[in-house]
Amino acid sequence: MDDAIAAVRRAFRSEYGRTVAILMRAIGDLEAAEDAVQEAFVAAAETWPDRGVPPNPQAWIVTTARRRAIDRIRRAETEQRYAPRLVQPAETFPDEGEDDELRMILLCAHPSLSAESQVALTLRYVGGLTAAEIARAFGAAESSVAQRLARAKRKIRDARIGLPEPGRLHDRLDVVLAVVYAIANEGYVATAGALSRFDLSQEGVRLARLVAARARGEPEAKGLLALLLLLQARRPARIGEDGGLIALPEQDRGRWDRSMVAEGHALVRECLAANRPGPYQLQAAIQAVHCDAARDEDTDWRQILALYDMLVPLVPTAAVRTARLVARSHVDGPQEALDELDGLEPAQDDRYALAVRADLLARLGREAEAERLFRRAAESAANDGERALLLLRAGDAGAGPRASGRAGGG
Repeated sequence: MDDAIAAVRRAFRSEYGRTVAILMRAIGDLEAAEDAVQEAFVAAAETWPDRGVPPNPQAWIVTTARRRAIDRIRRAETEQRYAPRLVQPAETFPDEGEDDELRMILLCAHPSLSAESQVALTLRYVGGLTAAEIARAFGAAESSVAQRLARAKRKIRDARIGLPEPGRLHDRLDVVLAVVYAIANEGYVATAGALSRFDLSQEGVRLARLVAARARGEPEAKGLLALLLLLQARRPARIGEDGGLIALPEQDRGRWDRSMVAEGHALVRECLAANRPGPYQLQAAIQAVHCDAARDEDTDWRQILALYDMLVPLVPTAAVRTARLVARSHVDGPQEALDELDGLEPAQDDRYALAVRADLLARLGREAEAERLFRRAAESAANDGERALLLLRAGDAGAGPRASGRAGGG
């Protein structure tokens, strides 16, 4: 019985969104398709423990969902509109595999939806997460996530937005990449609770791999995949046994996943050969330089600074400008970087800018100022691990001179 229930859970996580997409292709109604698929999974949980897991679980789910949809349509007395399309022979109702998943990604990333709705829908229909799981991932109330999903579905229904064709990927690539990045980034640095969420990081890599495979010839799609791989590769050394954050300079680089690093490096080389630099490619190249260094002191900061000089005009945000100054501090010295940081005027509660300023002050021997800023940064920390690291840095600064360059995250 346990094996059967586990099979239902695996099928739900891996096939839910694709099955909704398959059914939606037939009836053109997201909510009706989802209701039928949910009923099919309930049926699976009720019958598989007794009858065994079918040889092709997804085909079983699709067939059952189609039958449930026909029943629903007939009960609603709309058979003439939908049912004939659903009762066609199986060969006219194909499972198009990754195409269906890609269609669902494109639907979730529709430009008429808010960024928050795009991410929530993608996690629901592509990642197979429940509203409760999405709520836990983002530190939000389950009711809020459920309402967000409901509003987004109503908008899709009222605007009669159908499943886009896979060929629309190039038209919406920027939005799709932004959604995938948002999912992966939430997994890498959670906005609440624990430091990171491995399931979201993994899902981000999986989606980036799918998009890169379908967006042939698009270096930015490769760049995003490379970036996520290089970040994910450091995870074994980035999180301590107590769940706390270990900053990049202090990580045991022997624990990095070298196969992921190698794949990320290969993708970065392909991007360089394309000679069409974009934001994700440049961020991936920066991470590749970090991963090249056997020790922190071997890091080629001049190359990283040059890459940031290319990235800033494309992404002129306070976060990118501040990250550039971390690199500059290792090339030109902490005072020069601090002087430039003074001219950026970041938000008063920008914890990253506060932490970088604190680190520069500590390296200049101004420990009391550094301690105060580290504590201010900790007050607005995104998660428990980040907060603990910033408080540790504050303690280090209060205790006197310490190792330099430790505020740069993991």
